[in-house]
Amino acid sequence: MPNLTPAVVNEDIQRILQARHYAPFRVLGKHPAAGDEVFVRTYLPHAVEVALENGTLPMTPVEAAPGLFEWTGPATLLSTHYRIHWRDNTGHEHSFIDPYCFNPQISEFDLHLINEGKHWHAYKVLGAHAHQAEGVDGMLFAVWAPGAERVSVVGDFNRWDGRYHPMQTHGGTGIWELFIPELSAGTLYKFELRNRDSGAVMVKIDPYAHQFEQRPLTACITTEPSTYDWGDAAWLAHRAKWDWQHAPMSIYEVHLGSWQRDDKGEFLSYRALADRLTGHVTEMGFTHVELLPITEHPLDASWGYQTTGYYAPTSRFGKPDDLRYLIDRLHQAGIGVLLDWVPGHFPKDAFALARYDGTALYEHEDPRLGEHRDWGTLIFNYGRNEVRNFLVSSAMYWVEEFHIDGLRVDAVASMLYLDYSRKPGDWIPNKYGGRENLEAIDFLRELNATVQGQHPGALIIAEESTAWPQVTQPPEVGGLGFAMKWNMGWMHDILEYFKQDPVHRKYHHDQLTFGLLYAFTENFVLPFSHDEVVHGKRSLLYRMPGDEWQRFANLRTLYAFMYAYPGKKLLFMGSEFGQGDEWNFDGQLDWYVCQFPFHEGVKTLVRDLNRLYREHPALHAHEFEWQGFDWIDCHDAAQSVLSFVRRAHGRELIILCNFTPVPRMDYRIGIDNAGTYREVLNSDSEYYGGSNTGNSPQIQTRNTPWMGREYSLDLVLPPLGVLILERI
Repeated sequence: MPNLTPAVVNEDIQRILQARHYAPFRVLGKHPAAGDEVFVRTYLPHAVEVALENGTLPMTPVEAAPGLFEWTGPATLLSTHYRIHWRDNTGHEHSFIDPYCFNPQISEFDLHLINEGKHWHAYKVLGAHAHQAEGVDGMLFAVWAPGAERVSVVGDFNRWDGRYHPMQTHGGTGIWELFIPELSAGTLYKFELRNRDSGAVMVKIDPYAHQFEQRPLTACITTEPSTYDWGDAAWLAHRAKWDWQHAPMSIYEVHLGSWQRDDKGEFLSYRALADRLTGHVTEMGFTHVELLPITEHPLDASWGYQTTGYYAPTSRFGKPDDLRYLIDRLHQAGIGVLLDWVPGHFPKDAFALARYDGTALYEHEDPRLGEHRDWGTLIFNYGRNEVRNFLVSSAMYWVEEFHIDGLRVDAVASMLYLDYSRKPGDWIPNKYGGRENLEAIDFLRELNATVQGQHPGALIIAEESTAWPQVTQPPEVGGLGFAMKWNMGWMHDILEYFKQDPVHRKYHHDQLTFGLLYAFTENFVLPFSHDEVVHGKRSLLYRMPGDEWQRFANLRTLYAFMYAYPGKKLLFMGSEFGQGDEWNFDGQLDWYVCQFPFHEGVKTLVRDLNRLYREHPALHAHEFEWQGFDWIDCHDAAQSVLSFVRRAHGRELIILCNFTPVPRMDYRIGIDNAGTYREVLNSDSEYYGGSNTGNSPQIQTRNTPWMGREYSLDLVLPPLGVLILERI
């Protein structure tokens, strides 16, 4: 380090004064001088008087460099981590340990892993962390911004002035760091960046921030490591050994902001939701809750799908530990928690990730690769190591820090196809000339292998709406490695069928049966999600044809058919009691309708379906395997009736579905096993609001062969109803 002559305002000092120095430690802090002396320099733009240590070592202002103060003297007069006292131009006194007397804190190994894209716990390095450096407590800040000429930490502790705390860069890594001693949790902060080429100055959030102010404010908040005392050890131990492929999985999809609200119409807190939501889900018998994105986002109307804080629970409902409490309560009640997670795109908000350091850092420069035309959002550059690392580390963060049991990855199709929702000429083929996004494919495989490999029982589920092959097969055989995939084709076919007037349904019978041609090619979830009850589609109830009785009967038939069909189950909130209005994110569900018999009947049916689904292995043990399913008759289009068998462990359930309002008397089906059968569920029961058309408590088989089977059953099929029978 050359001797810095106090009287000379050199290029380094000019860079400090102009707030564009990439290596402020070269100028600021303590440096060797002549002999046994040291030289100290600090830059305090609003200071009028500055002294070192206990105030007995006054620093000299540099006339040619306002705000710059210097001191030269014996090294023995200064402690290793000396203190600076100063008075500002309003007369206020300040005191701090100089941040520029500390050595770099981030290891070369961490830097290497981040640049290689292999740091699964990058969230423990980048961002803002309570840290002890050389025996001094404070906050360590780090950010990746290779296009910046200068990066500073700004906040309510330094007047949001980027001249006070410029960070140091780690050479070609693009990573900047600064340890600020004595800074505590609860401090507001952002990063101020100056672009290397344009000189443009931007104030941005910390991409790795763990907490934010409540919207519309956007500042990050420093945090300490959580000391939350988890009580879900038994749940996590069970999850690690969970045979999820052969276990029941019934998912209740929830938007926390509109599930329920308080008496004033305001959001419930995470802790208030913990009591209410756990009670409701337990009563209804769902095995899992899936939360629409609770990662921080600026716009309520995006439902959370335009994320800005990939490492921060939204502050709308409380603090991070409050969310931990909600998840813990659900786990202790035996309920898993899935999180909607959005690695496919991010918003263009200037305060967030878009052109983060003045360059297309997280996104592609070319809008043909980097912009979603439909959504007005930006697409991650999956070919960049640090971007992949940012996303994989985010997934690991939610699983490890919040005990999330899995992630539902939003809009996977938009990631897989370079021409997704694009016109000809508005996309760039891959290196082989194809439409597949090879970098996104590699990212998804890495995501699935890392999270599911490191945390057995944690599941990554794809919302993938195309016929992309092997979504749920391992990468080593050419798959993407997801645990499960939403069966969007089945959902569209079934809802299209149910909207038909029953008199016309016989012409659409193949929409009921087509799904079995591919039902076991992937690990499917059957989703009736939030997307099906918005944007003018109406609620599921009011998508059904007919008068009020028929609408409810159709809805009960839809649910009973879904629970009897192979695949894990998902219902959006409100569907479980027949919500009438289309979902409105800006209100709450119409809970008052539960007092009316038809709605209460739907709720009772869903509760009983969840119970049957859990209790009968025939309904859940082979949902991904053809051995668990067999058609009895899939050809009775004329009467719009389906009959099939679900089986497991030597036990069978017989399912019959009548999709018309006409009761079918003396309806005969073939059956393999003689004996006495009984109804374990009749969706037309009076308990569910039905007409109570059904069969006697004991139904005897006949020795009459039928449909190529040795025995037969003569049954009464209720109108718009589903029967589930078991042999006694």
